[in-house]
Amino acid sequence: MQGFTDHRTNESISALIGRSTVSCILVIFTQFTLSLVPRFFYASSLLLQLSLSALLLLLVLGFGRWCKRLLGVYSSASALVFYNIIFLWCVYFIFVRQATSRLIDVMFQVEVAMLLVGLRSILSSDPGFVNTGSLQTDSEIKPFEVEAQNEFGSLGLKRIRYCKSCKAYVKGFDHHCPAFGNCIGQNNHVLFIVLLLGFLCTEATYIMCSFQFVRASHVLNGTKFEIGLAGSLVISTLLFALLQVLWQGIFMAWHVYCICFNIKTDEWINWKKYPEFQITIESQPVFCNPGGSFTIMRYTNPYDKGIIQNVKEFSTRRD
Repeated sequence: MQGFTDHRTNESISALIGRSTVSCILVIFTQFTLSLVPRFFYASSLLLQLSLSALLLLLVLGFGRWCKRLLGVYSSASALVFYNIIFLWCVYFIFVRQATSRLIDVMFQVEVAMLLVGLRSILSSDPGFVNTGSLQTDSEIKPFEVEAQNEFGSLGLKRIRYCKSCKAYVKGFDHHCPAFGNCIGQNNHVLFIVLLLGFLCTEATYIMCSFQFVRASHVLNGTKFEIGLAGSLVISTLLFALLQVLWQGIFMAWHVYCICFNIKTDEWINWKKYPEFQITIESQPVFCNPGGSFTIMRYTNPYDKGIIQNVKEFSTRRD
């Protein structure tokens, strides 16, 4: 969009370095804490270890929130994503790589590189910010709608939403993604889906490579002392990647559904705020209350043009 202005909050270099350092420490702490699961529950099934890893991640997340509130220590969600990628790559390069074929090794290295490039791209992308001058609060949406109607047209105007995190209006606003450090809107929604698919493919490849290492080294049949640091880290990162694939797969399925039916996450969650998604049904008088009636407000999607047309519009919609 012409005259694009970055609405995201500018932080000082020292603040960015501080948040990045905290994120790095948190990732190392989390990953080595997860390695305790295969270390002390080596005789348990992978399913039980997966459940324990999920529980442990929730506890670590709760501990992180406690530190944030009590000590004022802040991390960066996008930095956490970056350092987790780097940690998995380090475990792969040091331990797992020796058990993989040359072709799989090259494929995984390329996937990680493309993932990092994609993460950098979506961090700096313009999701469709709209320059609204001095407008800053959600309460000012109505006057902005009147002012912007001539520029964007009624259809485009109705899908301009306000992001409280970025304090900006975004065309085709879907949601604010803390993990990618940016809003997901009209201009970067395709990149978001591609990047999400890239995470799924990369983590699936890592799981496959890790299973090859586990099978070749027989660490699942070892004792507490035979597993060692290498076995513990490989199994724990394998479990971590499995958890990532599970929730990202659900997230991906939801977004594919949204694309097929032209739904925006923010509009689906907050549809009562937007009149175009409301349909009022007035009931007929009933036997128990013959003199009265009541109305029901239900969700409707005026933008749904059928799956084929919705997918076509999604893949071609740009400034």
